Amino acid sequence: MKRTTLSLIAVATALAAVTGFASLTTQDGTAAPVAKAPTRLPVERAGLACPVPSTSEVAETVYTSYTPAGSAGTSTAGASTKAEQPTARLLPAASGTTRGGGSGGGKKSKAPKAPATVTAPGKPVTAEANGAAAPALTGSATGTLAPGWTVQQTTVVTAGGARGLLGLTCGAPDTDFWFPAASTAKERQDYVHLTNPDDTAAVADIELYGPEGVLKSQFTEGIPVPPRSTVPVLLSTLTGEAAQRDVTVHVTTRSGRVGAAIGAADDKLGSDWLAAAADPASSAVLPGIPADATSVRLVAFVPGDDDADLKIQLATPTGTIVPAGAGGGTLHVKSGMTAAVILPGLTRGQAGSLLLTPSDPKKPTPVVAALQVVRGKGESAETAFLPATAAISARATVADNRAKASTLALTATGSDAQVKVTASAGSQGGTPTSKTVTVKAGTTTALTDLVPGGVKGAYALTVEPVSGGKVYASRTLAVPEDGVQMFTVQPLVDDRGTVEVPSARQDLKVLGD
Repeated sequence: MKRTTLSLIAVATALAAVTGFASLTTQDGTAAPVAKAPTRLPVERAGLACPVPSTSEVAETVYTSYTPAGSAGTSTAGASTKAEQPTARLLPAASGTTRGGGSGGGKKSKAPKAPATVTAPGKPVTAEANGAAAPALTGSATGTLAPGWTVQQTTVVTAGGARGLLGLTCGAPDTDFWFPAASTAKERQDYVHLTNPDDTAAVADIELYGPEGVLKSQFTEGIPVPPRSTVPVLLSTLTGEAAQRDVTVHVTTRSGRVGAAIGAADDKLGSDWLAAAADPASSAVLPGIPADATSVRLVAFVPGDDDADLKIQLATPTGTIVPAGAGGGTLHVKSGMTAAVILPGLTRGQAGSLLLTPSDPKKPTPVVAALQVVRGKGESAETAFLPATAAISARATVADNRAKASTLALTATGSDAQVKVTASAGSQGGTPTSKTVTVKAGTTTALTDLVPGGVKGAYALTVEPVSGGKVYASRTLAVPEDGVQMFTVQPLVDDRGTVEVPSARQDLKVLGD
């Protein structure tokens, strides 16, 4: 066989393997067989990163780890080609040097036993870690425990400047994160936590944008994050400019991946985690503002070259309205600048979701957005953050739900939608239950009564679209403590339990002799 023929075979084989499909023609002009369309199969490995929960000595943290039972989309979860025993576990990460002050810089965390190790799909597993020594965690799940693996980190701090209920769904490592609603104000202590779950080092950059544009910053480029470690960075130390009430933070990596989240503490309003917002888009949905919210602050940012004019609407249980006091229902956001507006009396006793759309549909401009929400007043006030989130495409889960303390908010846009909501067994017992919920277009439905039968311990809630339009969701966990309206809100993010696998076939008839 000629060398040219060998090269052609190699090229054809490579193209088929990479693209998964091709349209080829034989020498006699007949069409060659076309490879099948890609199929979706359950993932065989998933990774997560959980930041250091608190530096407070009185912090009490619970980790809830869960893998949904059953299928993700149209595939059977857990169809693994590997023979090894499935695992889903978290391990301590080393603490790197804290940038910008704070405690714990350069110290190695204690190495407790691996917490919250899941052994079978369908049942949550919990573990506790108290005090300031609790480390950041990195984790991975394999085999049948990988599709949809979810970990919730919930911390209660009853005293001090970090007082509050802090909740976070531990995130998958990535290379690009947006955080509207951060701050460098004197009353705020905002740390961005960079956690590297991999065996190779990562290098990250941090950009800050205030109401007048980019903030001149220092020590924000080329931040090293060693393997299996975490680095907290105090935002207020990154810039010499005046303190800013509203800041948008952009985290990217030059090499490697990190998990990223911002821990925000307010001297008067308590503390919580700010998770990354959905990717920039011309429309944004911020689902599940608690019915008894006393203050809601919207923060938005435009990363592109064009300004954005946004229409502000509220999806209530009965329909979509323009909220009172929302500046006429519009918000102008200049390119590269952070804009904010306070929305007083927004929910008026009913849970709702904020909808942001272009004022002129012919001029869509991508934005990122988040809310700072306050419950209670005076010394009983408590804060939480709600970033814009993407629609659930196949399945999403939130762990650490508690009887009489959890509210699941579902919002439909565009058209009516049906979803299946499942409450898992409890971590200490209980019978799973599920129901199909219809959400009318432009409305928000709040569920408080879907609890496993005879539940003991924490349980998980899983949402799966059945039919109709797009659905967005969040969960509010409210745990009052000594008269303080402690709460936290977590958006439900698609669990990416399946992956598209291309199909390919080799056809050598096109090569000739």
